[in-house]
Amino acid sequence: MDLNKIPKQFCENISVGYSPENFVIALMAGEGAVAYALTPQHAKRLAQYLNHQVTEFEAAFGPIDAKWSPGIESPLQTKDIKGSGV
Repeated sequence: MDLNKIPKQFCENISVGYSPENFVIALMAGEGAVAYALTPQHAKRLAQYLNHQVTEFEAAFGPIDAKWSPGIESPLQTKDIKGSGV
């Protein structure tokens, strides 16, 4: 698959939930979202793969300045849009 030829959307937010059987990862763009269910093993491999890709990116382009803070909400919430009458 040529990643340069497939359609892309900018992912504005990600939400993850889990149960003993699976992880559910929702990727949000605008008011739309696509959710994927993964086995715990696939979720772990995804985390490892993303870590590997970020490490490769930083080796090529320098450190990424980012801090992860659990519980921080996006400044733009769907409830805000729905409540504005737009």
